[in-house]
Amino acid sequence: MTDDGTREIASREAVRLFADGHNCAQAVLGALAPGFGLDRETAVRLATGFGIGLSMGETCGAVSGAVLALGLAYGGGGPGGTEAKLATYAMAGEFFDAFAKVHGALRCRELIGCDPSTPEGMLVARTEGRFGSICAGLVGTAAAIAADMLATRSPSA
Repeated sequence: MTDDGTREIASREAVRLFADGHNCAQAVLGALAPGFGLDRETAVRLATGFGIGLSMGETCGAVSGAVLALGLAYGGGGPGGTEAKLATYAMAGEFFDAFAKVHGALRCRELIGCDPSTPEGMLVARTEGRFGSICAGLVGTAAAIAADMLATRSPSA
């Protein structure tokens, strides 16, 4: 594992981006991607549709942002990319297990206790401050776990 400083820096940066108005996926990928050659603006644009659980209350956007960062660092494609893809799939599974161990779920609607993809659920999430009170912690955890994984493995070329 990486030292607590690297983990804490990634977590704080992701939470700061989230507090500045980025969605959960944007915040996590935005905090992690610049270290792997993707500028923050492009990372944020790329992750936009992953917020609020793929815009449908499904897989948490913070989880999606972290998996995007893992793919950026370790993924591969095409005829010579099979090994890198399989390794990235395994790392994604490891990330899912670690995140679920801390928060008990991977789905946005389960994590925040309502479905923000519906008008009613979005109203509950906003009026009760669930994005700030719950999602900021999810963003911090996702960035910290991914930072550990990113720091302890050699990225693909």
